Amino acid sequence: MTNAVARGYNAGDSGRVSAMQQTALKYDTEVKEGGRLELEVPLDPGVHVTVFVIESTNGASHDLLSASQSSLEFWDNPLDDEDWNDA
Repeated sequence: MTNAVARGYNAGDSGRVSAMQQTALKYDTEVKEGGRLELEVPLDPGVHVTVFVIESTNGASHDLLSASQSSLEFWDNPLDDEDWNDA
């Protein structure tokens, strides 16, 4: 899951425009039998949500995310730090 904060504007019934802040949650998941999606979200029961569904044709975003997270360990190398700190 990925969090992002979105800022936008909301025009109420009175025609007044007010600033609003929303948190966007991004999930990568697979469609289940019968076209169902199952998500556990950190929201209270009964909260209204808007859902956008975008098909990922090859799972590339998941692969890139996994690669970026797994390769962070490369940078945590005290021997390499010693060499580069003296360069």
